[in-house]
Amino acid sequence: MANQKKDFVKEITPQKEDFSRWYIDVIKKANLMDYAPVRGCIVFKPDGYELWEACQRHLDARFKATGHRNAYFPLFIPESFFQKEKEHVEGFNPELPWVTEAGGEKLEERLAVRPTSETIVGHMYAQWIHSYRDLPVLINQWANVVRWEKRTLPFLRTSEFLWQEGHTAHATEAEALAEQAQMLDIYTEFVESILAIPVYKGRKTELEKFAGAVSTFSIEAMMKDGKALQGGTSHYLGQNFAKGFDIKFLDRDNTLKHVYTTSWGISTRILGALIMVHGDDRGLALPPRIAPTQVIVIPIGPQNQRESVVSHAEELQSRIRNMGISVNMDSREDLSPGWKFNEYEMRGIPLRLELGPRDMASSQVVLVRRDTGEKLFVPESELPSRLPQLLDDIQHNMYNTAKKFRDDNSRVAHSLPELVETISTQRGFVLAGWCGDDACETATKDACGATSRVIPFEEPEHFETCVVCGKKAAHSVWFAKSY
Repeated sequence: MANQKKDFVKEITPQKEDFSRWYIDVIKKANLMDYAPVRGCIVFKPDGYELWEACQRHLDARFKATGHRNAYFPLFIPESFFQKEKEHVEGFNPELPWVTEAGGEKLEERLAVRPTSETIVGHMYAQWIHSYRDLPVLINQWANVVRWEKRTLPFLRTSEFLWQEGHTAHATEAEALAEQAQMLDIYTEFVESILAIPVYKGRKTELEKFAGAVSTFSIEAMMKDGKALQGGTSHYLGQNFAKGFDIKFLDRDNTLKHVYTTSWGISTRILGALIMVHGDDRGLALPPRIAPTQVIVIPIGPQNQRESVVSHAEELQSRIRNMGISVNMDSREDLSPGWKFNEYEMRGIPLRLELGPRDMASSQVVLVRRDTGEKLFVPESELPSRLPQLLDDIQHNMYNTAKKFRDDNSRVAHSLPELVETISTQRGFVLAGWCGDDACETATKDACGATSRVIPFEEPEHFETCVVCGKKAAHSVWFAKSY
């Protein structure tokens, strides 16, 4: 059994040896995806898509609880729509794929394959909104988008990816700002409480904001190689798109006004974060609240007692399912217990339940935690109370472990040389003062390759001076290399 485990783990490159290779090994070995014949595209295999479906369920429930409804807008967007908001088209133009012919004929107007939907949503909202009674409009869509990336990495950056994008319209600026803040809070709560990923929350700089937005807010997570990954983003669009698409309404005071809009989204790149925050050299490690299978039951024992063990394991599986816990069983005869143990550790199943003849005789089961490897001998009678408690313990432990790693690898710098030295020699995030000048932000990136990630709402440390120019600091900013 020890040799089986050693040989099995050899198929996954250790994180310290090559983190990028480890990432690819894990997602392929765990059967999450495969490469498509189109450059930069992937195929979601069932195990990978189940994770996205779980994200959808949790987020969709939160969206609907706050009054949002789902709709769907076309994949193809007329070129003229992008000309109505200049900053928007300039931001996306390098990544836009265009349809120029259809049905054997050249199109009169090129059609962009959706990179995001603000323009076509704006066009439709102008048709739907006429009075203050029509507001607010709170719509979300689950969709695919296309951005022709030059460098791709599965889940994190692909030419086509899946996401949700919310688009709302409001009568006042205050309502739109409240919406933007609410959605960022929803993303934060989902990512931290369900995915067990701690984040820094705040505002993007002008250079890093969404093209066409007045302001962009995001959550930033730290991967195990110390790089940053942007999670959900929430954009306050002001009246930029409303004026571009002439979205007006007759207000209570009988005057025509432009609406205020927001947009917000989270994509399948969050699956990449899930893998890189929690995974280890044994493979995936999934928090129980997002794991499609929370408990895997493995019956073990000699062939002459197999029938009774499997039968009892099936009864246990049924009882566990009735507790509201997602559970599966692997009773295949042609694979050893050791191979199965390694397999389900690699696939990140939070809890393994082993059952053999001696366990049956003692009316107990063996439970093994994926997060710590701890083995527990639990009486069957205690399963209804112990299983939910254990799953909660695993969930909280995974979050606390990830938070400790993030905190241990978050540092401060008071000068540009110190920031460059820290970024060059240490993994993780660096907090520094910034005067607010784009030139100083660019100088930081040029000096060390790190970008500004977020101006945090909660300032861990106050800086008197800018890390670059030495002038008075307007903000504290997290800098990091990123995906």
